Amino acid sequence: MRHQKSGRKFDRDPSSRRAMFRNLAANLVLHERIETTDAKAKELRRIAEKLVTKATRLGKVAYTAQAELSPAEKAQRLHATRLVGSFIQRFGARTMPGGDIQKVDLVEKIFVDLAKRFAGRPGGYTRIVKLGVRKGDGAHMSIIEWVSAAAEAPAAEAKA
Repeated sequence: MRHQKSGRKFDRDPSSRRAMFRNLAANLVLHERIETTDAKAKELRRIAEKLVTKATRLGKVAYTAQAELSPAEKAQRLHATRLVGSFIQRFGARTMPGGDIQKVDLVEKIFVDLAKRFAGRPGGYTRIVKLGVRKGDGAHMSIIEWVSAAAEAPAAEAKA
């Protein structure tokens, strides 16, 4: 019986499973939208939201310039960046239109871009959209993406 043993195994040993989720989380931060299986997307949501929560809990310290921070705030930010950096790789490479490769600091992107985007949000930073089945093996596919604040504003106004 698997009582109180949360999380899917994906028929992998723990190190392979961790490596898979590190890569998926890095790609989600880099591209902001990835296509994967439903089960992987549901497990990735747990990990990705924890990474963003570490940044949003700092408040404005997460995206304020280092020169403007007090020593205590610098220490808080350093600790949080090391926690996030211990799971996700530091740099990612994105191919731009025209074939140029752009190097992106993933940890800084979490703290500057995503923490600012989700500053007032209490959770639910990701969205999973189901696509259907994969042609080759019939696996259920979905897209996992960050919820954008710009898309929510018109929906909230329409509700009101």
